[in-house]
Amino acid sequence: MNLNDLNVQKRIRSGDIREFESLFLKYYEPLCRHADKILNDMDTAEDLVQEFFYRFWKDRKSFNLKFSLNAYLYQAVRNNALHYLDHLAVRKNYAAMVLGEFREVIPANVQMDLDMDELNRAVNATLKQMPERCSRVFRMNRFEGKKYREIAEILSVSEKTVEADISKALKMFRESLRDYISEKK
Repeated sequence: MNLNDLNVQKRIRSGDIREFESLFLKYYEPLCRHADKILNDMDTAEDLVQEFFYRFWKDRKSFNLKFSLNAYLYQAVRNNALHYLDHLAVRKNYAAMVLGEFREVIPANVQMDLDMDELNRAVNATLKQMPERCSRVFRMNRFEGKKYREIAEILSVSEKTVEADISKALKMFRESLRDYISEKK
């Protein structure tokens, strides 16, 4: 780490907005290109980099540079892009699972017409109807990929409670999506 990086870190930690803006202007476009190489989606890459800089400024007081500033920025954006892809994969797997679970309920001609936006709206509506803990448990498991044990520890409940909440959520999905599909006929 060089002296300039330490000075930049010190000024940003103390709330020097001009130093932060200078850093942003210098690195924004290169970081967007870096993220785009991973994501193959420039709009998402820009959103991701903007979010990174927002959190970087918000958490500036806890920022503690151990290596070069350049390496830190690129590694952080890379990690965020990979995390985004992991999250996207979880969502796609979840959508495939929901479609798979309800394939016997959804007639073949309706399956073709059912697009992901409609499915997402139906899933979100069902999640909003669930009791808060049940919805939270389901999201943690299916969207974030957490295991039952992890969820139980985070929420200070038993694994059986988590299992029961997942079962309840799946039952609600079966019922609400069955109604949703039959309305679409």
